[in-house]
Amino acid sequence: MRHALLFSVFIIASCGLAYELIVAGLSSYLLGDSITQFSTVIGVYLFAMGVGSWLSKYIVRDLVGRFIQVELMVGLVGGFSAAGLFAVFTWMSAPFKLLLYLAVLLVGVLVGLEIPLVMRILKRDLEFKEVVSQVLTFDYLGALVVSILLPLSLIPHLGMLRSSLMFGLMNAAIALWALYLFRAQLGARRWLASQCWVVILMLAGGFAGAGQLTSLSEAQVYADEIIHAESSPYQRIVLTRWRDDLRLFLNGNLQFSSQDEYRYHEALVHPGLAAMPWARRILVLGGGDGLAIREILKYSQVESVTLVDLDPAMTRLFSTAPMLTALNRNAFQSDKVSVVNEDALTWLEREKGYYDFVVVDFPDPANFSLGKLYSSAFYRLLEKRLSARGQIVVQSTSPLYARQSFWCVVTTLESVGFKTRPYHALVPSFGEWGFILAGRETLDVPHAYPVPTRFLNAETTPALFYFPADMSRVPSEVNRLNNQVLVRYFEQEWGKVTR
Repeated sequence: MRHALLFSVFIIASCGLAYELIVAGLSSYLLGDSITQFSTVIGVYLFAMGVGSWLSKYIVRDLVGRFIQVELMVGLVGGFSAAGLFAVFTWMSAPFKLLLYLAVLLVGVLVGLEIPLVMRILKRDLEFKEVVSQVLTFDYLGALVVSILLPLSLIPHLGMLRSSLMFGLMNAAIALWALYLFRAQLGARRWLASQCWVVILMLAGGFAGAGQLTSLSEAQVYADEIIHAESSPYQRIVLTRWRDDLRLFLNGNLQFSSQDEYRYHEALVHPGLAAMPWARRILVLGGGDGLAIREILKYSQVESVTLVDLDPAMTRLFSTAPMLTALNRNAFQSDKVSVVNEDALTWLEREKGYYDFVVVDFPDPANFSLGKLYSSAFYRLLEKRLSARGQIVVQSTSPLYARQSFWCVVTTLESVGFKTRPYHALVPSFGEWGFILAGRETLDVPHAYPVPTRFLNAETTPALFYFPADMSRVPSEVNRLNNQVLVRYFEQEWGKVTR
């Protein structure tokens, strides 16, 4: 029985940490992936566990029965926490933060009750020092296992909602197992058994219907019909369609509309590449939709294009789905194109080749994992991979809506020795959008475009490099790995726009 209880500690420790990580991840996904969400959720959760441990002293009788009931409550509240919060955010976002922290508090208090109760039950058979050492050993071991499995395996395959419900089922199963182990001590308590089975059936039903709940909730979030949705280990990918307009969302953020994406991608690629007839080897960082590659392949002198994108789900989707390959004109099927699915910073640290033109097409710096790809350390690595006359172009958010963020990217590029030429273009889906050409030498604006374009022409190109007063340069710090100031700028500026 002692070993069975210690194994139970391993399971309940796994479940407790899983709820904490899932809720923190969900709040970051819905409210903005920043260190604030993880810090506040984890801080409140640990405080609540302390409250639960303190409250456990008031449970003085029927320890096993109370432990079973606590497990059932943890399984029920923790298991449904992600689904409930997701539904609340979808249908009535105003009280979301209040309910988020109430859920964290409740789950934390219940989890805080578990370990003290197990220790007091085990104290009957073991010395106190043995109880403490063995219980805490299995507690920490369970935390280690779930912290590895959750991001690498469970969430990518089950999603946040089903993962949470699965751990709820594990808590309920522990309650049912404890009922069996202590059946002699508990006697005939059919009401306890009934509670166990009711909670298990509720959680199993939630697990079975989690996909429908996700689809129903996302249908409320997105204005148009969802035609594809999947969770990869790195992001939530959603494609919507209204008539002939396809839209890609990553973690809820619009990446392009097929109605005007040509404006964005022409502005991203052609002002630089059209002025570089010598460019042969091209590197694209990000851009897993293949739309930047489509524009690059218009240049006959290009000999090779290497695309480095973290998420294989993106490149697989945009190289196989007919409506998407039609949009990028089968860019991934070109013999000139090679795809690497890896973190760009890690890949640059290892790469030995040189490139004439580099397109940096990452999502906006909405979190620290993306902010590092706009840092001075990243740009130093990139500079080492440029050929003698090489140039890079960086998509750099909106100089109108996120003015300081845009000029922070310019300042960061200049801090590592690049000479920059910032510019902007109107993309109706996004508004005014910013780009930055950078290299060891300043690149001249092209006088003509040698390839067909729908948006750009020689007459209007000079206007792209002119910034009116409301988008002109403002002071900003350098974005370094150890300060990630750009993420703070971005959250502050876009937070004002979306409120």
